[in-house]
Amino acid sequence: MRTAGEEIVSSCPQCGVEIRTDRRFTTWCAACEWNVDPQGPGEQKRGLDRVRRGLAQRYGARLFDELRGGGGKGSGSGLTWSGPLAYALALTVHGLTVVLAAVGLWGLVRGWGGLGMVFGLFLLALAWSLRPRLNRLSDDDRVLLRGDAPELFALVDEVAAGLGTRSVDAVVVDVDANASVTHLGLRRRLLTLGLPLWEVLSPQQRIALLGHELGHFTHGDTRHGMVVGTACRSLGTWLYYVRPMPNPNVVQAITNLACVPLRLLITGVMALLDQLTARASQRGEYLADATAARTGSTEGAVGLMDRLMVTDSIVSTLQRETNSRRLRGTGRGGKQNADGLWEALVAHLDSVPESEFERQRRVGALRGHSVDASHPPTHLRRRLLLDGTPVPASVTMDAARTERIAGELADVRGTLAREVVRDGYGNL
Repeated sequence: MRTAGEEIVSSCPQCGVEIRTDRRFTTWCAACEWNVDPQGPGEQKRGLDRVRRGLAQRYGARLFDELRGGGGKGSGSGLTWSGPLAYALALTVHGLTVVLAAVGLWGLVRGWGGLGMVFGLFLLALAWSLRPRLNRLSDDDRVLLRGDAPELFALVDEVAAGLGTRSVDAVVVDVDANASVTHLGLRRRLLTLGLPLWEVLSPQQRIALLGHELGHFTHGDTRHGMVVGTACRSLGTWLYYVRPMPNPNVVQAITNLACVPLRLLITGVMALLDQLTARASQRGEYLADATAARTGSTEGAVGLMDRLMVTDSIVSTLQRETNSRRLRGTGRGGKQNADGLWEALVAHLDSVPESEFERQRRVGALRGHSVDASHPPTHLRRRLLLDGTPVPASVTMDAARTERIAGELADVRGTLAREVVRDGYGNL
C-alpha cells in the first residue's frame, strides 16, 4: 500500500486490480465492487414505512422503463381510476369526522346537564382534533417575503414563468438537507429551502432544484393535495390515539388489545391511500426532474442528483463541525464559533472525490436509495436524465446575481449557523 497526500494506492484483495482511494472515504474496488457497501443495508423498514418504500421502488422501476421507452404522460392510462378512488376514500375519512362532530353536538344538546353532555363534548373534541388542517407558518419558521429577498424571488419568478406556473408567496429557510413546496391556506404557495443543501449546490444546480420543486405545481400531486393530504394527517392522528401504551398494567394491556382491530383498520386505510396515490406521485417526481433539466440544464439536474446521494455526508459533516466548535469555543453557541460553518460544509463536499460519488451511486442502486418514501430510486432518476437528449439551461445565474442572493440570505445564514452550533445539528 502506498500513500500520497490524501490518496491511498492499494490492490483489491478480491480481484487484484489497483485501487486509488481518498483516505477519508471507504476503500472499494470499482472493477468487482469489493467493499462497495461495507455497512450493508442497515435496519429494515417496518410497517407503513416498509410499504411506502416498497411502493416507491416498485412503481419507480416500472415508470422508469415506461418513460425511457417513450411512454410519456399518457402511459398507464388504465390506472386513472386510482385518483378518483383516492379522493373518495379521503372524503370518507373526512365524512367520519363530520359524523363524529354531528353525534357529539347531538349528545351535547340532548344530554345537557347529564352524562350525555360529557359524551358529546368528548366526541366534539375528537372531531376537532381530526379536522382537515391547512398548512400554515409557525412562529419558529425563518420566513422570507418579497421585500426581504427581491433577487431570490426574482429568480424563483423566472423559473416559475419558464414552467408556466405561478410563483411562490413566501420562502422558508431551514437546516434540513432538503427542499419542498406546499400550499399555505387555500391559495398561497410556499417554498422551503434547506440551507445545507442550497449551500453545497452550484448556481445551475440551485436553478435545477427550483425547477424540480416548482415543477410539482405544474404536474399536481394528489398525495400532498388538500383533500388527500389532510385525510392522511387525520389518519395519522387516529393512529396516534390508538397506539399501544408502553409498559402497560392489566387495564392498559386490555385496552391495547381492544385497540388492535382499529389500529389494523387505520393502517390498512393508510396503506390503501398510499397504493392509490403512489404511481401518480412517482410519475410526478420523474416529470419534476425533467423540469429541473429544462430550467437548470441536464448537467445541473444530474449534479443535483449526485448531491442528493451524499446527504448523509452533509449531515455527518455538520454534526462533526458543530460538535468540534462547541468543544473548542469559549462562549457556547457564540458568534465566533459559528463563523465559517457553511463554508466548511461546502469545502468538505467540494473535496469529495468522484470515486466516492460513484460508490454512493452504486450503493444507492443496491439499496434502492431514494430521498424519502415518496420518491423513486435516485439512481433511476439520474439514469433517466442521462439517457435522454441533453438540454441546455433556460435560466442562468451569473456571479453577480449569485452574490446578490447570498447577500439577501446572509442574515438567516448567520442566525441558523449560531442556532446549529448552540443546539447541535439534528436538535432543531
